[in-house]
Amino acid sequence: MSNSTTSTSYVAIVDDDPAIRNSLGRALRMENYDVELYEDGSSALRAIQLRAPDAIILDLQLPDVDGLEVCRRIRRAGDATPILMVTARDAVDDRVEGLDAGADDYLVKPYDLAELLARLRALLRRRQVSEGDESVLRFEDLTLNPGTREVRRGDRDIQLTKIEFDLLELFLQNPRQVLTRDQILDLVWGYTFDSGTNSLAVYIGYLRRKLEENGEASLIQTVRGVGYALRAQ
Repeated sequence: MSNSTTSTSYVAIVDDDPAIRNSLGRALRMENYDVELYEDGSSALRAIQLRAPDAIILDLQLPDVDGLEVCRRIRRAGDATPILMVTARDAVDDRVEGLDAGADDYLVKPYDLAELLARLRALLRRRQVSEGDESVLRFEDLTLNPGTREVRRGDRDIQLTKIEFDLLELFLQNPRQVLTRDQILDLVWGYTFDSGTNSLAVYIGYLRRKLEENGEASLIQTVRGVGYALRAQ
């Protein structure tokens, strides 16, 4: 049943039922997926900041933040990660509500594992096609590919966390424009609960160190009292 498209795909499973969560995790790992398991919406939302999944399998009924709200927060943040919502609710209105919240597909429990895997593969194929159409963002000697999530400064590859990548992508989408602190927090941390007063400055520091590791010129400039801008010195 293994499929070559799964070999490098990372899937986040969010389900409060440990039996379902663990059995589904084992099944996906047998199909060569890289899997992380989350028992509630809060931990899942925090974790996907640091490592972006290729797809999310999301249970509707969660103990803290329900699946609908998790889905809405992810979409409000501009995150287009494919979401497969799974739930015991089988009414048409429930399915419509899930899809309107931003889910890409909706599967009713109890489901057949083969069908879930087929739906997951379809979501990942659609993601690959859409990412292939995205343009590479460029500024000076810096390039960022939204589809492959590759970042380069000159001839040097740069490895970024999800937050660092999202920050840099935002700057590259708005070159030379001054972005206020509130704008950046809303667009990058929009669906989290506690971004913290110094989170932005800390991550800007991380990003600058990686971009300037070999002594390159600084591109992210502080506009004192306002925010930050991507511009040459």
